[in-house]
Amino acid sequence: MTNKNIKSILFITQWHYNDALIQTYTLPYIRIIKQITGADCYLVCTDKSINRITVDEKSSIKVVALPANMGNQFMSWGKNIIALRKLINKKNITHLHAWCTPAGSVGIVLKLLNKKLKLTIDSYEPHAEAMAENGTWSRGGLKFKILSYMEKLEAKKANNLIFAAPGMQDYIYKKYKFQIGRYYVKPACVDLNMFSDKVVKDPELIKQLKLEGKIIGVYAGKFGGIYLEDESFQFIKKCQDYWGKDKFRFVLLSNVEDEYVKERTAKYGVSKETILKLFVPYADVAKYIGLADFAICPVKPVPTKRYCSPIKDGEYWALGLPVVITPNISTDSDIIKDNNAGAVIQSFDDTGCTEAIKQIDSIISVKSRAEVYTQIRPLAEKYRNFSIAEKIYTAIYAS
Repeated sequence: MTNKNIKSILFITQWHYNDALIQTYTLPYIRIIKQITGADCYLVCTDKSINRITVDEKSSIKVVALPANMGNQFMSWGKNIIALRKLINKKNITHLHAWCTPAGSVGIVLKLLNKKLKLTIDSYEPHAEAMAENGTWSRGGLKFKILSYMEKLEAKKANNLIFAAPGMQDYIYKKYKFQIGRYYVKPACVDLNMFSDKVVKDPELIKQLKLEGKIIGVYAGKFGGIYLEDESFQFIKKCQDYWGKDKFRFVLLSNVEDEYVKERTAKYGVSKETILKLFVPYADVAKYIGLADFAICPVKPVPTKRYCSPIKDGEYWALGLPVVITPNISTDSDIIKDNNAGAVIQSFDDTGCTEAIKQIDSIISVKSRAEVYTQIRPLAEKYRNFSIAEKIYTAIYAS
């Protein structure tokens, strides 16, 4: 049943349309909301190649492209907000739905300009503090101060907050000294049909990539920012030492520069044959992750990452892969520990790496691939099912 009172919704992001965060972390949810509401859906993305707002209304989800990095960043977003306000009036938009607090800052300004708009902040977490904790921003810097202020305003003024992990309401109370009203908890959900049934590794890919008889690790993602860099390659080197240069391979699904990988493999003594760096279309990602025996989630274990939700963990679980993860990452570290579904790596020295590798080996060497899949797949079905999102969006939009 749809809510016919909602005519148009503006979904706000600060990502390019082709970014994986749009394809995996935004569009699937918008489709759910569109089904619930029957509303016209406008998705705001950024595009460095344009100098003015464009609106593509051809598809069922209409794409609003905003110019990005055109001169002064704050001036640019000021112009974009003016353009979005005009679009809101023109398209009779009644609801705003922003992903993460940077885009939420745009949403809260638009709401302050038009108090009739209903605003939901999706995946609300302390982004400014996280950027300072991981060393990307300075707490004395303008970006940190502005986003910190906007995050407080979002928590206070948004009609609904959706957290990526439990406990965020307590963080807000401790930091801002006020209690919030309506909030929900929605982890990064996974397409369980797309990421499924990889019990048998793709034989053609195994042959093509020369992976016959290998122990294979995988990481799909970026380095730097919230992700560990040198430590990831240190761990790969220890895997190579443990299983042997001829036996171990690591599939790196990333658009990181080849030179970046070359420099770090040389620095840590990783054989050039060990790492297979590939960048594949998202439609093929599950097939390539499914080649692996285990995966890594190298999120920097800074305090605010307790409130995040790594997308890849759900995809790894859905494919039945044990995961090596750092401590206190969302609820994922505890889930992995409590279900013997991988290893929580305590340090990246010889002892820490070896303990984690042995824990992975104790899973994949004792059980068959089918048995490991049967053990781990239910974690995705329980903790990362899109039915979680459907219930939350129904509570927000169907009333």
